[in-house]
Amino acid sequence: MNDQETMIKYGEDCETLLKSEPFTRVINTLVDQTFQNFVNSKPEDNKERSITYYHYRALVDVVNTLKQQVSVKDEILAKADNGDNSQEEA
Repeated sequence: MNDQETMIKYGEDCETLLKSEPFTRVINTLVDQTFQNFVNSKPEDNKERSITYYHYRALVDVVNTLKQQVSVKDEILAKADNGDNSQEEA
């Protein structure tokens, strides 16, 4: 498998995961728990609030990384389609 095929496969796997109801449910549950931890913490409890913030950011980073892999896959496939169309027109 070459690099582009690997990136396409990763993108497809990420897209499947992002569309998965169990994955979405878990992410949403974790985000909700993180929010609840934040709002239930005391304003002066900087350490707890920081931990909660970084936990939320980690969740966002996971989802954004998956979305980025899907975008890479889409770009590779779009370029391949454009290349095929250019060859057909010639």
